Amino acid sequence: MRPWLGPEEAEAAAAAVSSGWVAQGPRVAEFERAFAARVEAPYGVAVSSCTTALHLALVLVGVGPGDEVVVPSLSFIATANVVRYVGATPVFADVEPTTLNLTAATIEAVLTPRTRAVILVHQVGTPADLDAVHGVCDPSGIVVIEDAACAIGSLYRDRPIGADSDLTAYSFHPRKVITTGEGGMLVTTSEAWAKRSSRLREHGMSLSAEARHASSSVVLERYDEVGFNYRMTDVQAAIGLVQLERLDAIVSRRRELAEAYRARLDDLPLAGMIADPPYGRTNYQSYWIELSDDFPVTRDALLQSLLDRGVSARRGIMASHLEPAYAETAHASLPITERLTRRSLILPLFHEMTEGQHERVVAAVRAAAGSA
Repeated sequence: MRPWLGPEEAEAAAAAVSSGWVAQGPRVAEFERAFAARVEAPYGVAVSSCTTALHLALVLVGVGPGDEVVVPSLSFIATANVVRYVGATPVFADVEPTTLNLTAATIEAVLTPRTRAVILVHQVGTPADLDAVHGVCDPSGIVVIEDAACAIGSLYRDRPIGADSDLTAYSFHPRKVITTGEGGMLVTTSEAWAKRSSRLREHGMSLSAEARHASSSVVLERYDEVGFNYRMTDVQAAIGLVQLERLDAIVSRRRELAEAYRARLDDLPLAGMIADPPYGRTNYQSYWIELSDDFPVTRDALLQSLLDRGVSARRGIMASHLEPAYAETAHASLPITERLTRRSLILPLFHEMTEGQHERVVAAVRAAAGSA
């Protein structure tokens, strides 16, 4: 992955620096409004990362010690970590092999009377089946928090991810479709949650620094609860505003490159490749493939073969329950998760990828498969 950044982002960042307002300020507020409008959500709250957005979401719904939160093990470890931040217990559920996402069935299999929430990851930008998951969770009062770290630009039933959800978190890390360097966004349908999360990200301060400085009279802020330092800077937001304008072009190009991968690799012995689910459209934040049993080499051997040919690929999505940090966390059997994390890998895919670079990756994969 390589972000698509140009002189426009540099000029926007420079303008923020020249303004003298480099911390959270008017550009952050503008970015929040623009992002919320883009995903058709009522409210957006910019924060320092998707991890902090997820943490705030759990705080907002009151998850704490004694509670359980269902999460996929097949996800970046932050998805499970945020549950521990609030003193709750992550409960790992398995995923389906075609989308890499939790399903209504895999969630239902691990629910207990202590389940308070589900963190539903739209893995590598592929939408999870929201209606089905809500059908299981809503009757029991279980809150669905969407981890859309990778899913800006993806669609569920022709609507942007986050459009109709109580709480959805996004990432602007450089590996994501659009970037602010680091940074994240929490969108919500609740005005009360938007206001509270805006306070919580700034140490629980009752009003923002921007509002305080803009006042024509002396205003003394209050701190009604313990908060956090989860702010985004105006420099980041300035870059984000430019990146948001690029979003449609980025997704369109990624889909072209993904279709070319599918056409050029479809005859190889693969168990699966990323694709649109029947109810949605992915932004192809990453292009994963899963090797079949009869692929000539192992996944790790394929990664080494690609590296030897100058192609930097990566292992597939990690399985958090296999990491030392979660070695003692109880979990049910996760056969699909373990198979996918062992057999899958992610191929290079970025906006400015040339035809020659694309062909080079394909040639390297085919050579390792003995089908050059």
